[in-house]
Formats: sequence, structure tokens, C-alpha cells
Amino acid sequence: MNPAPSHVASRRDKLLILLTVCLAAVLLPLALSGGAVATPAIGRDLGGSPASLTWVTNAYMLSFGSLLMAAGALADQFGRKRLFVIGLGGFIVSSFAISLAPSVFWLDILRAIQGIVSAASLAAGSAALAQEFDGHARTRAFSMLGTSFGIGLAFGPLMAGTLIEYFGWRSLFITTGAIAAVAFMFGVPRMRESRDPNAAGLDYPGTVTFSATLVLFTTAIIQAPESGWGSPLIVGLLAASVVTLVAFIMVETRARRPMLDLSLFKYVRFIGVQILPLGTCYSYILLVVMLPLRLIGAEGMSEMDSGLLMIALSAPMLVVPIAVASLTRWASPGVLSGLGFLIAAAGLYWLSLVDFSASKTALLMPMLIIGIGTGMPWGLMDGLSVSVVPNDRAGMASGIFGTTRVAGEGTGLAIGTAILAALANTSLAHRVPEGGPELSARVAEAAQRLTNGDIAAAAAALPEVSRHALSLSYADAFVGLLHVLIVITLLSAFATFAFLSRTRTQGDGFERDEKGVEAVTRA
Repeated sequence: MNPAPSHVASRRDKLLILLTVCLAAVLLPLALSGGAVATPAIGRDLGGSPASLTWVTNAYMLSFGSLLMAAGALADQFGRKRLFVIGLGGFIVSSFAISLAPSVFWLDILRAIQGIVSAASLAAGSAALAQEFDGHARTRAFSMLGTSFGIGLAFGPLMAGTLIEYFGWRSLFITTGAIAAVAFMFGVPRMRESRDPNAAGLDYPGTVTFSATLVLFTTAIIQAPESGWGSPLIVGLLAASVVTLVAFIMVETRARRPMLDLSLFKYVRFIGVQILPLGTCYSYILLVVMLPLRLIGAEGMSEMDSGLLMIALSAPMLVVPIAVASLTRWASPGVLSGLGFLIAAAGLYWLSLVDFSASKTALLMPMLIIGIGTGMPWGLMDGLSVSVVPNDRAGMASGIFGTTRVAGEGTGLAIGTAILAALANTSLAHRVPEGGPELSARVAEAAQRLTNGDIAAAAAALPEVSRHALSLSYADAFVGLLHVLIVITLLSAFATFAFLSRTRTQGDGFERDEKGVEAVTRA
């Protein structure tokens, strides 16, 4: 038999596998940004408390981030194809189920499930690509994977907005489920099964304590504006999160094969790398979620127009990460990342000066500057995560970085929402006469409704304040939030310069003897 057809078929299968994994990668940021764009429409249709509507986005991010590394361990143990099938199949089922959700409560539960299966599909899909491609082909495959994330981030709000405006919010989840089903049908049959014969299995105590810490802390942050920071519920949740964090550290330091090897944190440059995803979270991810809420709910823009405007923020993610990689021949990735944060901070400051009630075109340039600035560390931080540790620790370093990235985004969203709610509460309190606990409770509820971009519900909760005054309070609170984000972004820039300005390529400065490692640890 002529071997040529077999070779062509094998190449076609690999391309279909790559397409399948990349389609899954497009859907993951779409599930994040689409959920944010859909939140006002979901609130109008299903009602729900402000805290429950916040979980539309946070439930997905939290479950995804806390279980990403666990999913990788399960893929190694039980099979990459098997877990990818479970993950992508679960994404399809959960997407269709969300489109049928009868209440915000069930929608939040299903969004958490969607985050779990998304973690499974991403971890197993990445491992499948590493299995199918080698050398330069592997580099190109993972570059396409990163580009797919950029496409989802750039055009997700537009796609979501268009679907919601013309067909309703449920159509968004039906569409994502249908796209995932197409990818499943064409790609999964061509995937090969593989396992790690040396896999030690899942670190169950570490996974449970780590996930519990994130869930308890995030729940406390989201619920605090409604229950009060001094309430027994919030104090108890925060205390419990500290207990589970201590338990997690104790478990991981004693485990033979821990989920997170905490000894890597003895490398100060590795600590510096963990700052990068936190900086991009507060300079970029928060805006991806919170800007549509303001544009749609407070400024009265349609979902489609909001999605079009959001392209200015996210489109740079398609080109800047690739472009900045070529600059590493002349400057270190750490310096370029720090400069990116400075540019993003300048864009955030510019955005804080813009009058949202005027022409929306005034938002384009500051949003573009923020996207360009954030795109610089965004394109370099994955490589930096493995370049600052010895080569034989690169796998674990990448896993810790991925967990820090996604888990930090989940908790960052909760913190940003809580800050905005607190600032809105303070602004509203100055616009109402003195009152008792009942008025204070209504002010707090109105502030949370504003945070979700629902001015109509805020007006119903606080009829003493005109809609114009409510809009002004929201505008003041949003500017205050932008100022907080500017400070965090600038601190991220200074920390990046301090920790990473001399970092260049993988393995630089790492001697394979014990003395060399100690020298780097002290650097």
C-alpha cells in the first residue's frame, strides 16, 4: 500500500485535533466575557439578588481556576483523550442546560459545573497537543492555542452582544454549546489516548483544601456588601478560608508529590512571575467583565454596540503578544512586561478622565492603550513562568503559574466588584438624608444593583434618589475603582522591574550544582 495516503490522513487528523482544541480555547474566554455581557439581560429576565448575579461570572472563574491543576493530574492518570471527552462533552451539556435555567440560582450552579468541565477540557486538550506535535510544529500549535484565546477575548463580547440583542441571552449558551458539539464531532474521533505511566494520581487533600480556600474567600468578598463586613457570616467565612489555607500549606509541604510544589517559591524571580497575571487581572480582566455592565446597564448601550466598543480593549491581544516577543532580542521580557504595565496604567488614567455620558468614541483610545499595555506582559508571562526556574522544574512551575493566573482572576473579580459596591455605597450615602438601618440597607442594595449595571432596580430600591443622581454615583464609584486599578497596575510594574528586569531566557543563571541554585535563590 502506498504510504502517502496514510501520511496525509495522519496530518489531516492532527490538524483536526488542533482545530478542536483551539475551538475549545475560543469558547473558554467566550464563556467568561459572554457571561458578563449577558448578566444585565439575565437579571431583567430571572431577577435575583445582586450577589447571585455576581456569581454568574465568578462561579465559572472560581471552579475553573481552583481545579485546573487537578484536571491536569487526572488527565495524566486516566487518559488525556478520556478527560478531554468528559470536559468538552460536559461543556456541551452544561451550555444547553444553562440556556434552560429557570432561575439565577440554578444558572449559577450550572456555571460552576461549566467551569469544572472547562478546566478538564483545557488541561487535557493542551496535553493532547503536546502528544501530537513535536519541535517547531509544537511551538506553532501552542501559538495557535494562545491566538485562539485572544480571538475569544477580542470578539467574545461582540458575538455575545449580537446574540443577546437579537435572540436573547439564552441563545448565547445554545450557540456555544453548538460550536463545542461541532468540535467534538470532528476532532475527538481522531484523538489518540495517552497516559503518564509514572502519574501518582490526584493530590486529593491539596485539591480539597486549595479549592475550599478559594471558595470561602470569594464567597465572603461577594457576600460582604450585602451582609456587612462585620457580620458573623462574613467573619466566619474569612476565618475559615485562613484555616483551610494553613491546612493547604501544611498538606503540600508534607506530601511526597504535592499538587503545588511550594519549594519553588524560594526563587525570588519565580515569585515575581506570579505578579504578572495578577497585574493583568486588575488592569484588563476586570474591565472585560465590568465595562460591559456599565455600558449596557448604566449608559443604556445595546449589547451589540457594547460588544463592538469592547473590541478596542481586546483586539490588541491578537497582535501585541506576538509583536512583543520579537523585542526580546533587544530587551529582557521582565523590562518589556514592566513597560507594558506602565502603558496600561496610563490608559487607565486616561479612561478615568473620560465622560461616559458623552460620545462613546472618546473611550476608544484609552481602551486601546490599556489593551496594548496589557498585551505586552500577556504575551511574555507564560515563557517567563518556566524561564526563572531550573529546567527540570519547568512543568510544575507552569502548573503553579496557570493556577495563580486563573484563580487570581476569579478572586480579583470578586475583590473588584466589592470595591465598586463599597464606593457606590459611599457615594449614595451622601445623596440621601440621614436615616436609620432600613435606609442604610436600601442604600446598600441600590449600590449593589448599580455594581451590576441595573439602574432600574437601584431606583426601585432607593426612590429618594433620582436616576440622574444614581448615574452620577455610579460614575463616581467607577472612577474610584479605576484609581485603585491604576495603583495596583503601577505596583505591578515596579515589582516586575525589581524582580524580573534581568530575566532573559530559560535556565539563565541556573547552575546544576547545589551552590548555583543557592546563589540564584539569594539573587
